Amino acid sequence: TRSLTITSVDPSMFEKAQGEKVTLPCTFELSEEDEGPLDIEWVLIPADNQKKEKIIIMYAVDRIYNHYYAALTGRMEFTTLDPRNGDASLVIQNLKAADTGTYQCKVKKAPGVQSRKIQLTVLVKPARTKCSIEGPQEIGKDITLKCASQEGSPLLSYDWRRVSGTRELPATSMLNKDTGELLLKNASQEYSGTYSCVASNRVGTDECSVQLNVTPPVNTAGIIVGAIIGTLLGLSVLTFIVFCCCKKHREKKYEKEVHHDIREDVPPPKSRSSTARSYIGSNRSSLGSMSPSNMEGYTKTPYSQVPSEDFERAPGQNPSFAPSKVAAPNLSRMGAVPVMIPAQSKDGSIV
Repeated sequence: TRSLTITSVDPSMFEKAQGEKVTLPCTFELSEEDEGPLDIEWVLIPADNQKKEKIIIMYAVDRIYNHYYAALTGRMEFTTLDPRNGDASLVIQNLKAADTGTYQCKVKKAPGVQSRKIQLTVLVKPARTKCSIEGPQEIGKDITLKCASQEGSPLLSYDWRRVSGTRELPATSMLNKDTGELLLKNASQEYSGTYSCVASNRVGTDECSVQLNVTPPVNTAGIIVGAIIGTLLGLSVLTFIVFCCCKKHREKKYEKEVHHDIREDVPPPKSRSSTARSYIGSNRSSLGSMSPSNMEGYTKTPYSQVPSEDFERAPGQNPSFAPSKVAAPNLSRMGAVPVMIPAQSKDGSIV
């Protein structure tokens, strides 16, 4: 007795790139003995056997139910609007890496029941591949060209090629396809040119390039001497600036100290003219009080002999002046008016 059978003979494993579309085949045939209602289910079998299966889409009682699995909502559908014609294949669009898993198609029409499993692997193409150069690009040095993709499902493979000049890699080069490193030993100027790296996996490729310029070694001794000379010049300039600042600071400090030493409460010295006038006035008053009899031994002092400022000092502070040797007469016996007789010092000034 014949019963329901699944007729799909397509591969049971699919590998697709992220963003692509896949059709999971599931065709079937019914027999005359299958009289029950037709039920079709697509479920996702988890990798962990302890977890339950998740229903993705269902056809039952002439209706399609596709709201069970939110991760695929809006991205999946049956290939036909009426799966009763024997095609229960499922289409998934805009694939994502998270869509990887085992899918199972179940067809039921009592008493027949059949199912089929399909393994789907969603791979990410290599993307954002970057090339770089490690090491000094000098003659005689070892140079490493590096290549790495920021995105891409394993297993990634890298391959370098030269796109300029001889278009062949140097004889001393060593390529590691797993890491994407190309080692150029004992580089020469003939190694200069453009190099390209191709990153690939089972679903796609990506490419980048880099320009290599091998030059003679740099004169490191000259660079060191220049650096030393520059440092010494810098120190000299810095020392000169510090010296100027210190000198200016000392000058300001000196000016400030001198300014504070000047006493504002000391009166200015008297002029010689005022001293002379006061001296002459006092002599006139003294001469006016003298009698003619006392003027015989008196010698006039010329007015041109103006006393110095030292004349105004107190007697105790000017030891150069000798006291007068002329004794004053006994005024009480003479019955005369007392008269002050001026004395003359050795230098001719009146005392």
